[in-house]
Order: sequence, then C-alpha cells, then structure tokens
Amino acid sequence: MLTSLRSSSRTLRHVLTFIKHFHPEIGVINFFKLQRDPQLKLYHSITQSQEVLTFSIPREEYPLKQDVVAKENWMITKLCREGKISEARKLFDVMPDRDVISWTALISGYVKCGLVKEARELFDRADAKKDVVTWTSMISGYLKSKRISEAERLFHAMPDKNVVTWNTMIDGYVRSGRIEHALTVFDEMGERNVVSWNTVISGLVNCGRIDEAMGFFSRTPLKNVISWTIMISGLARNKRVDEARLLFDTVPERNVVSWNAMITGYAQNTRLSEAYNLFKKMPEKDAQSWNAMITAFIQNGELEKARKLFDEMPAGKNVVSWTAIISGLMQSGESEEALRLFYVMNKSSKVKPNEATFASVLGACSDLAGLGEGMQVHQVISKTAYQESKFVISALINMYSKCGEIEMARQMFDYNGFKDLVCFNSIISAYAHHGFGREAISVFEEMQKTGFKPNEVTYVALLSACSHAGLVQEGLNYFKALLKNESLKVRDDHYTCVVDLYGRAGKLKEAFDLLQRAPLKESAYSWGPLLSGCNIHGNLDMGKVVAEKLLELDSVSGGIYVLLFNMYSNGGKLKEAEKMKMKMKEGRLKKEPGCSWIEVGNKFHVFVVGDRCNGESEGVCFLLFDLHEKMKKVGSLLDDVVVMEECFL
Repeated sequence: MLTSLRSSSRTLRHVLTFIKHFHPEIGVINFFKLQRDPQLKLYHSITQSQEVLTFSIPREEYPLKQDVVAKENWMITKLCREGKISEARKLFDVMPDRDVISWTALISGYVKCGLVKEARELFDRADAKKDVVTWTSMISGYLKSKRISEAERLFHAMPDKNVVTWNTMIDGYVRSGRIEHALTVFDEMGERNVVSWNTVISGLVNCGRIDEAMGFFSRTPLKNVISWTIMISGLARNKRVDEARLLFDTVPERNVVSWNAMITGYAQNTRLSEAYNLFKKMPEKDAQSWNAMITAFIQNGELEKARKLFDEMPAGKNVVSWTAIISGLMQSGESEEALRLFYVMNKSSKVKPNEATFASVLGACSDLAGLGEGMQVHQVISKTAYQESKFVISALINMYSKCGEIEMARQMFDYNGFKDLVCFNSIISAYAHHGFGREAISVFEEMQKTGFKPNEVTYVALLSACSHAGLVQEGLNYFKALLKNESLKVRDDHYTCVVDLYGRAGKLKEAFDLLQRAPLKESAYSWGPLLSGCNIHGNLDMGKVVAEKLLELDSVSGGIYVLLFNMYSNGGKLKEAEKMKMKMKEGRLKKEPGCSWIEVGNKFHVFVVGDRCNGESEGVCFLLFDLHEKMKKVGSLLDDVVVMEECFL
C-alpha cells in the first residue's frame, strides 16, 4: 500500500512538472478537468486545443534527462524575470540539451530587457527550436521597440499563428496609432476572443472614433467587464457622459473598475456632485476609487474637499493618494503644507515616494525658494532608483535654479548620463531665469548637435533668455527659425517673448507692429510687456495707445494703473498720473504688493512692500537707502526711479 502511494505521489509530481514547463497555458486544474471533459477547449487555437486532448497522465516515471532540462528551463526563466539576463545566457550556453522552452525563455528574456537585437540573433540561429510562443514573443519585441515594419515581416513569415499572435499584432498597431492596419488584421482573423474585440474597441476610442467603437461593442459576441469599462470611459472622454451613465446602468456585473470609470467620467466633465454621489453609493471602494475622487476634486479646484476626503481615507493610502494631495497643495500655492505632508508620508507611512511625488515636492521647494528643504529631498532621492529619472533630474534642475544655485543646476544637468529634451529644456529655462543668454544659446546648440529637435517649450525658454540678456538679433533669428518650422505651433507666449525682446531693446514700433499683425489671442499678458517698454524708454504717445488697449482687455488690474502712473510721472504728466491714482481709488483697485523672503538660521523672514512689522525693518531700510546712494554715485540708477521705489517702502 505504502509503495503504491509513493508511486502515485511521484507520478503526480511528474504531471505537475510536465504541465508547468511544457504547457503552462493549460494550468493544473484545467488539465484534470480536461481528462474528465474531452470536449473542453482551453487554449486560444482550436487546433492546439485538439492537440492538448491527446495528452494523458504519464504512467511511468518522468525521464531524468527531461527533468534536468525542466529545472534548467525554470532557472533561465527565473533569472530573466529578475533581469539577470547575462547569467541566464551563460546557463543556456552550457545546457547539453535544449528544448523549445529553453529557446523561448531566453528569447523572451531578451525582449523584456529591451535587447531585441540579441533576441533576434538567437531566434535566427540554425539550431534554434521555435514554436508559436517564440515567434509571438519576437514580434512583441519589435512592436514594443516601435519597429513596426520588422514586426510585420516576421508576422507574415510566421508558419502558424494563434489568437494571441493576432492580438499581439493588433495591439501593436493600436499603440502606434495605426488603427486602420489594426482593423485590417482584425478582419483577417479566423478566430477571435474577447481580447481581440476589446483591443480594437479601445483603439477606436483612443482615436476619437466613438461611434465606430460603439458599433463594434454592439457586435461583440463576448463581453467582459473590460469591454463595458472601455466604452464607458470612451463615451465620457468624448463629452458623452450621459450616454456613458446609461451604459453603466446596464452593465450586467459591475465591479470596482466599472464604478471608478464612471466616477472619472463625471469628473472629467466637471460634474463633481454626480461623481461624488456615485462614489458614496459604491458597494465597495478600493484605493483607486478614493484616488479618483480626490484627483477629481483637485482638478476642479476643490482642494479643501480633496483634503477632507484624503484624511477620511481608510488605511491603504498608496503612493498615488499621497502624490495627488501633495501635488494639489503645491499647485494651489500651499507649498509649505505640501512639504509638511511629504515629511509625514516619509515618517509615518510605509508608502515610498515615486518620481511623481519627488517632482511635486521639488516644485514646492522651488516655489518657496527653500534650498535647504530641496537639498534634503535631493538626499532622499539619491538613495532611490529615481535619481536617474529624467523627470526628477529636470525637477532638481528647476529647484536649484529657482533657489539661486545655477551652478548646482548645471551640475545636475551634466551628471545626467542620458540627457533628453526635457532635461535640455530645463537647463535652458534655468539660464533664462538668471539672464544668462549666451549660456542658454550654448546649451541649445549642444542639444541640436546631440540630435534632439527643439519643441515649443524650448523656444519659449530660448526667446526668454535672449530677451533678458538683451540679445535682440539672436532672439529674432530664433523666432524666424520657429516660424519656418512647420512641425511646431507658434503660441501666444512665443509672440509675447518677442514683444518683450523688442520692448527691452527700445524697439517699440516693431513690438507694436508685431502685436497688430500676429495671429494671437489679444490679452493683457501679451500687451503688458510693451507698456513696460514704453515706461522704461519714456514713449508717452505709444504708451497711451497701449494703455487704452490694455484697459479694454483688463480694466480691473491694479498693475496696469501703477504702470501708467509711473510712466506719466516719469514723463512729467502729473495730472494724468493723478487721474490714474484716482481711478484706482474709485475702483478700489490695488496692485498686489511685492513680497520676498530669506531663510536665516532655519527661520523664514518675509518682507512685503510697505510693511514695517518685521523687527529688522529699520536696519533693512537703512541698508537699502545706503545701497541706492552708492548706485546713484556710479550712475547705475536714475534719481527719479529711486524716489519712486522709496515711496513704496
């Protein structure tokens, strides 16, 4: 009896090993179901399903030779999963006997590590053993690398295809935006499953072809919860949220994903009350549900409600929850609270920050000009894998620049081994912020030599750098290059930078003519720099015309009246200056006072124009007056400008 049990146990172990290594697509439970029900088809292909039916439970001991191969295959798969591809290759090379699983495991490992060239070299070897899974893995590698034509050639050369292969090709076309190719392949399929239909529906939704997607959805013979969720999300994203709700109400079996999709749909269409009502009705909520609602409140300017919901969130806050609220606080100007919450997260939570968290926190440090806090965050980043992240490096460059440490910003840029367009834009913006126009141009030229093409953000930073440094001709040359570049869209802020460039250089007529003919939306933002230029260069006639235009666009901005007051005062037009002052009083308009702060001894000292509450205000004013006197002696400051500034102290 004992001998019989041991024999059965050994046989069962061999069955499990056989299924795991040679036919994992079946699964152990399904294998035994298959023995009972010979009509059950488990794999994607009907042909392969019928082949599977020929297997039976081995009656004899598993051959030792195959057992060794199975163990080695398992080890290769494990090493590839851990990213130890070199070790996996060494093991593969010393294997005396390799089966199709050995070849497929290593080729798939190369593909997952992005080593498509190495995968193809192995795939093309004369002694390579390949099956449908091997071919599909190789095709997937090309698709993930955006090498569509090579994937197509391999797909057409493939001797046998199963439904997974067809789905892989369709998904590759969808991800690369080639929806027509995806539809063609879908039509050619002999056998489709729910994944095939969902992939095509998703592709049509992402292209905005919502009616066609709805047609496919209606024809789908098999629908799962993903099918319904794709359509609900697609309708909501295309402003058809009421139709999305009708579809949501007809879902046969809703799960938390369906509810989250509908809540997000309402939020995207600024229907917060309906989103929140649905959120409260959810039978069960996961972290994604809470995060969706918190993000919805933040995106619609309801920070207090978002914070209340965050505080009410039960145990299970994840990194998305923390990052959403920290980012919301930072974007709403509550950078100190964002920093405080980040420290709470690090101390009291098991959740580790990700690159989005670090980028948001560094943004808060930039807003506060908190160099000390920024350096502490940098120290935390240096102990994580995110120190190589392009987004984090860009945020560090921005933080050091905003905190006045342009040299540290440059060091961060140089430290980055793999520079991308985002990093180049960040350092160009940093140099522009500090008025280092030549350095900004130098980085721009380096970027072009590296092979990166500038985008709209690059040109905003570059034009701003030229403007602040007085490099008029260089700035105009870059603007002309932008206008000739048909792949880029010339935005309002590009024209505003050029207006500022002309204004600072005293070329007021050129600035005015540009604003008159430019195809941009008229705003105080675009005309403001020209009024500043008129004020600096004392052009009262043009200043009056520009001022009238500005007041048409924005009659409630105190800053415009202050600029006019200064311009008339400097030009000796005291009556006009007094009128501006009276209009401000009548309209109860005020210019937002200038504010600055400095950190000394771990304490922030805030200074506001006209505020003498600070205990050191007398000493500060005395120092400023002394500095003004010295500047006047060397001719760096006009007397009347000094008087104007002193009036505001």
